[in-house]
Amino acid sequence: MTPAESVVLLDEAGRAIGTADKAEVHHGDTPLHLAFSCYLLDADGAVLVTRRALHKRTFPGVWTNSCCGHPAPDEPLDDAVRRRVAHELGAEVVDLRLVLPRFRYRAEQDGVVENEMCPVYVGSVDGDVAPHPDEVAEVRWEPWAAFRGDVLSGTREVSVWCREQVAQLPADLAAAPAASSAGQ
Repeated sequence: MTPAESVVLLDEAGRAIGTADKAEVHHGDTPLHLAFSCYLLDADGAVLVTRRALHKRTFPGVWTNSCCGHPAPDEPLDDAVRRRVAHELGAEVVDLRLVLPRFRYRAEQDGVVENEMCPVYVGSVDGDVAPHPDEVAEVRWEPWAAFRGDVLSGTREVSVWCREQVAQLPADLAAAPAASSAGQ
């Protein structure tokens, strides 16, 4: 039997105030909790875009960034990113850096709400990815400039959080500077 996965609940200032079972936290009145998003680049600067598995409870079948997840209680965010990338994509992240430390969003689909403080990371992978079918339905490597342009123009449908993140990420994602993690 797999142990329950917990998420870290937050107050409006981003301070941890408790934990909740991940399987029970996402509903019509989801409390604010900690998450992360990651954009992975290959050696040519293309971004890995993923389509969420069709049976996922939240936002099934939606195209989005490379990897999303929740850190476990007391787990450093960068460790959580590496853990989830390994699990979801069968890949090892190199050159991982925090680029949007204070990103926050709220989104709803089919009565399920996401309400997250979601720091955004950029990293690289060297070699192939092996998507886990329970997490990822499809993957594509796309030139960042083209992907970004299509998302910003509205011609590319992606998750709410991806659209909002892309609007805040730089035109040259590979050169995005690391941000301070202060306050996280």
